[in-house]
Amino acid sequence: MEQNNMDLSRAMENRNKIIIRTSVIGIIANIFLAGFKAVVGVMANSIAVILDAVNNLSDAMSSVITIIGTKLAGKRPDKKHPLGYGRIEYLSAMIVAAIVLYAGITSLVESIKKMIHPEKADYSVISLIVIASAVAVKLILGSFVKKTGEKVNSGSLIASGSDALFDAILSASVLLSAVIYLIWGVGLEPYVGVIISLFIIRSGIEMLTDTLDEILGRRADREQVEQLKKTICEEENVSGAYDLILHSYGPEKTIGSVHVEIPDTLTANEIDMLERRISQRVFAKHGVIMAGIGIYSINTESDEINAMRSEITRVIMEHEGVLQLHGFYADLEHKTVTFDVIIDYALKDRESLYEHISEDVRRLYPDYEFHINLDIDI
Repeated sequence: MEQNNMDLSRAMENRNKIIIRTSVIGIIANIFLAGFKAVVGVMANSIAVILDAVNNLSDAMSSVITIIGTKLAGKRPDKKHPLGYGRIEYLSAMIVAAIVLYAGITSLVESIKKMIHPEKADYSVISLIVIASAVAVKLILGSFVKKTGEKVNSGSLIASGSDALFDAILSASVLLSAVIYLIWGVGLEPYVGVIISLFIIRSGIEMLTDTLDEILGRRADREQVEQLKKTICEEENVSGAYDLILHSYGPEKTIGSVHVEIPDTLTANEIDMLERRISQRVFAKHGVIMAGIGIYSINTESDEINAMRSEITRVIMEHEGVLQLHGFYADLEHKTVTFDVIIDYALKDRESLYEHISEDVRRLYPDYEFHINLDIDI
């Protein structure tokens, strides 16, 4: 566990350096773009260009927040927070989302004012060149930041990169409205400003929703879960992996727990060594620290129990909405049967189905006491 934490610390330090370096590049680029667009917007009396400059400024502020959040999240674990400060990145992402949302709402209000009280725009060739250059810069910057974010698994960078690519499209729409005004004399700036504002608001809401999902506990990626279970089941004597739970303490620190099915003939020493091998294998392949590995013991030396398991499984799986049965164990001497059953969340009355299952198995084996756990579909 300690070695795993040291490896993670080194990986996090390298990741944080990349995030900060990329964010600094974004800040510099966005400040220059905001300055140029603000000058052009004022000279051309164009609300669309001015709002585009405001959007660039909010992007720069977002990058500053990302740097601060990354620095705080990179603090070493201590007695008060033994698993580190990685989750601060989620809070910084919420602040970024709030800034973007505020910028979008403010821009929308100003655009509507300009629609009610329109003013004549005055574009020049230089202003068009500046806007066109801004489109190219945003395309390059957005692609770079997004790819870097995907490489280091940074939600903030991915969001910033995607936002920059949207900005390029919006800046292109500003350029188009300017060209239309110069050719046909039709002023579309306030309307383009409304479109830009709505895009900014949508981006802020999406960022906020994604971050809240992470904080609340988003369902783990199905492919990741399946790959982890496959890795665990590669170990000899492991016939199944269930109840895999992943806890994120930052984008690069995931701690998990799982139940594995193993033969009831293994000794305590063999189980201990098996758990250690699973932990090492999972961390090496997936970077996940397995903090807890529970055991489901499988009866291996009784044909009667095997027949009982098959019959009970058949009856239960016939019910619509039952996803899985696992952790089956029967004690013939004390006449007890224990297992977990997973029922689909889409089913409106899961408790009623659970009661039907309980009644069915008790009718099958009235002499046995059943302990059925309604498990979570994770």
